[in-house]
Amino acid sequence: MSRQNYIFTSESVSEGHPDKVCDRISDAVLDAFLAEEATARVACETFATTGMVVIGGEVGLSDKDTLKRYMGSISEIARDCIKDIGYEQDKFHWNTCHVLNLLHEQSAHIAQGVDKDGAGDQGIMFGYAVNETPELMPAPIQYSHAILRRLAEVRKSGAEPTLRPDAKSQLSVRYLDGKPVGVTSIVLSTQHESEDQSSDDIRRIVEPYIREVLPAGWITEETEWWVNPTGTFVIGGPDGDAGLTGRKIIVDTYGGAAPHGGGAFSGKDPTKVDRSAAYAARYVAKNVVAAGLADRCTVQLSYAIGVAKPLSIYVDTHGTGQIDDAAIEAAIPRVIDLSPRGIREALQLNKPIYQRTAAYGHFGREPEADGGFSWEKTDLVEALKKSI
Repeated sequence: MSRQNYIFTSESVSEGHPDKVCDRISDAVLDAFLAEEATARVACETFATTGMVVIGGEVGLSDKDTLKRYMGSISEIARDCIKDIGYEQDKFHWNTCHVLNLLHEQSAHIAQGVDKDGAGDQGIMFGYAVNETPELMPAPIQYSHAILRRLAEVRKSGAEPTLRPDAKSQLSVRYLDGKPVGVTSIVLSTQHESEDQSSDDIRRIVEPYIREVLPAGWITEETEWWVNPTGTFVIGGPDGDAGLTGRKIIVDTYGGAAPHGGGAFSGKDPTKVDRSAAYAARYVAKNVVAAGLADRCTVQLSYAIGVAKPLSIYVDTHGTGQIDDAAIEAAIPRVIDLSPRGIREALQLNKPIYQRTAAYGHFGREPEADGGFSWEKTDLVEALKKSI
């Protein structure tokens, strides 16, 4: 029997974290190509450091002249991202940093498998859902994201003008009888304007927003607070620490509460099952929980490059299932086509909807009218019930 009383910790990072700056740029490049052509192929990686952004990888459009034209806009795309995030530091400024574009045309050897509706690579992908929050996400990661999203809002609105873009949060959540009931410790490190601001000064700024975001009663007199515990945090972003696309895969998913196949998401078009099949696995797991078939559900999918059919579908409801896990496994392919093409069509993934996923998690978000976060819908509930 699994433990019911424990403390579990997850962390999040803000849109200004160096790795997230890179994820944002990579996904912005992806969106630009998908806006031009729904079947564009993109595998874009970004590296950022003091005064420098390097962008590389493979891209493909059916029209080579259009591809060349878009190559000339990459620098502008990167600068727009950095500007929106809010970086105007002396050594990392959207208008003065050097942008080096090393993107090139997609390999024909990779394209040949994808063009036949196969997966863009081999690999395993996991999806997860649990009924401990309204979003059917693990509480520690969901609320860690929420804290940083709220601080970004007040920073950008001008309500808190001394906050700067780079930040990290971490929550240790106490579980009783398997349910989250409170926070034993809160860690928040945020970049700020002046070396004259102390950790206590920063806590006075951020504490009201943290209390606003967390459920009532979760913060008690016993809750430990660690706000900017090292002291001054003025130098931040890629000037303080180099960033790279795809280094925050646990932040992007379930905060360590579920397995991860290892593949990153940002900068990859939806023919790459690292991304699309992970979204599909979350979609299936969330609908299983939303249908009341389990309180908690992990779904694993596996693929081979150039092969359309998933090699395996695995379901684990961790002892919370209302029916046998094997029955849920059997029902899944009856309600959704999990081939790479089937996933793209079911979730409408060939759209420029990815830049918005680059910070504050790919899961636990609201489905949007233009198709953004379509994998968060619960429209398979009735089909799953009927199939089973």
